[in-house]
Amino acid sequence: MTEYMANSLAEMTIKMVGDRWKVLIIQNLLEGTKRFGELKRELGDITQKVLTSNLRLLEEKGILVRKVYAQIPPRVDYTLTQLGYELKPVIDSMTKWAEEYRRNMAELLKIDIKD
Repeated sequence: MTEYMANSLAEMTIKMVGDRWKVLIIQNLLEGTKRFGELKRELGDITQKVLTSNLRLLEEKGILVRKVYAQIPPRVDYTLTQLGYELKPVIDSMTKWAEEYRRNMAELLKIDIKD
């Protein structure tokens, strides 16, 4: 319950999605529903254990839902909830800031950047 009584709203946001993998998972799921294997492949060097752990945490926080299909082989889909989709402007803002930062640093260091 203490996470809902954070000192600031920014702190609460960071506690909800405040690491690399959670942000990348959410960003990936903004494109639509994905299966575990798709997420793992698209996220690159994430381990199965770390992906599973982060998906469970995001599910507990109400950011995504996990749907298990009763079939063989098992199929599990992950989809953002409305709350998860509401993080899109936050992630877009972070991306915009990073693009500006990268451009400013490239100018400062006089290097060429490729998008």
